[in-house]
Amino acid sequence: MDHKNSQSASYAAAGVDITAGYRAVELMKKHVARTKNEGCLDDVGGFGGCFGLPVAGMEEPVLVSGTDGCGTKVKLAILMDKHDTIGIDAVAMCVNDIICVGAKPLFFLDYIACGKNVPEKIAEIVGGVAEGCVQSGAALIGGETAEHPGLMPVEDYDLAGFAVGIVDKKKIIDKERMAAGDVVIALASTGIHSNGFSLCRKVFNIDNNPPSLYVPRKELGGKSVAEALLVPTRIYVKSVLALLEKVDVKGISHITGGGFYENIPRSIPDGLCAKIDKSAVKVLPIFDLIAKEGNIPERDMFNTYNMGVGMSVVVPAEQVDTALEILRAHGEDAYVIGEIVAGGEEKVVL
Repeated sequence: MDHKNSQSASYAAAGVDITAGYRAVELMKKHVARTKNEGCLDDVGGFGGCFGLPVAGMEEPVLVSGTDGCGTKVKLAILMDKHDTIGIDAVAMCVNDIICVGAKPLFFLDYIACGKNVPEKIAEIVGGVAEGCVQSGAALIGGETAEHPGLMPVEDYDLAGFAVGIVDKKKIIDKERMAAGDVVIALASTGIHSNGFSLCRKVFNIDNNPPSLYVPRKELGGKSVAEALLVPTRIYVKSVLALLEKVDVKGISHITGGGFYENIPRSIPDGLCAKIDKSAVKVLPIFDLIAKEGNIPERDMFNTYNMGVGMSVVVPAEQVDTALEILRAHGEDAYVIGEIVAGGEEKVVL
């Protein structure tokens, strides 16, 4: 598209450079191109992203949507001036949610609000979004970058987005089929993922002492706190889709804000309880460090963070070995952490 005649000196004087927006779009197109799949009908830049629904073979196709952001993890990306992975987090927080229903992600749209549009930075952010889309099989079919001078500092930005997926109605994960004796399998996380960063910033005094971020820590195997905290959220979509083809999955939980106590119960029906063996959880070093330096009680840790478990799935006991084999073949560190038992009001016990 030719934007040579589209410019406004008056708007630029007010803090918004519309030509920077056009430049950002041009720079991000190579990233967007990586995400194209069979449903894409047009290029980025129009007023709406068009997508053809792949409903062949489905009796009753159902669209499933999810929206989220990256929380104050964005603040860490800004402090480190590292913007190429935060987009993975934005995608992960959405697609990991909709896969819990059994839906295959189709497409994703992002929204970036910034104090000043620096095209190269915006393109770097979108590059991360595109990588997340590639990892999940979703197409990046559009988005929005909004320059907000006066509302936020020039170096700041925020990132959010939403995903849409599809599933045949008869294949939607039905937790009501869950029964005592079913087994809870953990899929390991890569780290903090994208929640609890306000507490991280307080524990490590990040806002007042940014240099402390970059000091190598023996507790983290020589990595700095910054390196450990900014590791992108793992995307479980392709692994879980493979699992759903072969195993009778009765429940899936994406472990985000609220940790074990808030997320696992969402996939457990009334009358049952997930009995988790805490000693089986492979707690990552970053969580031990947060608990130690912040003097955080164990229950608060499990009620805030994923503690090393980014997703859990419930399968019949007789299919555990098959499930573990499939998940591990797709690169997951998968292992048993508990079982489903008869219960009362509590839907998870650690």
